[in-house]
Amino acid sequence: MSHQNEPPPAFRAPPLSCDAHFHVFGPADRYPHGGVNENLRYTPPLAPLSDYMELAKHLGMERFVFVQPSAYGRDNSCMLDAMREVGIARCRGIVDVDDDAPDSVLAEMDKIGVRGVRINQSPVKPPEPGFADTWRKRIERVDARCAELGWHVDFLNPGWLTEELLPVFAKMRCSFTVAHMGMFLAKDGPKQPGFQKLLDVLRHGDGRMWVKFTGTYRMATLPTLADAAPMARALIEAAPDRLIWGSDYPHLSFADKVGSVQLFNLLAGWAPDDAMRRRILVDNPAALFGF
Repeated sequence: MSHQNEPPPAFRAPPLSCDAHFHVFGPADRYPHGGVNENLRYTPPLAPLSDYMELAKHLGMERFVFVQPSAYGRDNSCMLDAMREVGIARCRGIVDVDDDAPDSVLAEMDKIGVRGVRINQSPVKPPEPGFADTWRKRIERVDARCAELGWHVDFLNPGWLTEELLPVFAKMRCSFTVAHMGMFLAKDGPKQPGFQKLLDVLRHGDGRMWVKFTGTYRMATLPTLADAAPMARALIEAAPDRLIWGSDYPHLSFADKVGSVQLFNLLAGWAPDDAMRRRILVDNPAALFGF
């Protein structure tokens, strides 16, 4: 899982660069997975904080946003332990919690750097009529809780669902992030209607939507992922101040197909300009996460 056989990055990350989306997995005897998530999509690998920090150093990352992986359901303890170890000066976190989690629990999380709640749907879920409406109820409740704390809401949805939820997003109070470029498949290109609607919200919305350059291998075509470039460039053109990058380490079922350095290097092609990369890696995450 480590970077031992990874090549050096194609460009130097600017100081205070942030990896805004990755996961850690501890030993199974200490952090049992499954929890509420009986239909587990994968068996988590062992990917401890020490391995991740080695990779981060290799990439030149100095700030970190931990994201709760679906394998742990709503038991955030592995991630929260790692956050305590790194410390709030350098890290933030996105948790998965019940809509009615006690205020005291959320306040405790806030103290160690949690700044958002994740609403996560399998990126390969096939379209299901009426599903957006079912999901809306959880979104409204989570949005209300996050608004009280000054947190944001973090979405991972398949492209069809991202598109169906745009009207729901418009009514939210909080800022929100959309992972994996909205999960619109790159093979369908930037002209696809759902992606065009997303760009439209970025251009003309109220500035609460942020998009993550993460999980490129889930939305683009392996091995080169070249078809992600027109999508990424369209996003950079639409909203250069609301894009953030994340390694999505440890890449789970894709770990044998992609490397973290390869994913980092894609940014060199998408944003050849140093100043633009600094926005994506340093300035934008600092604004969103309050570094």
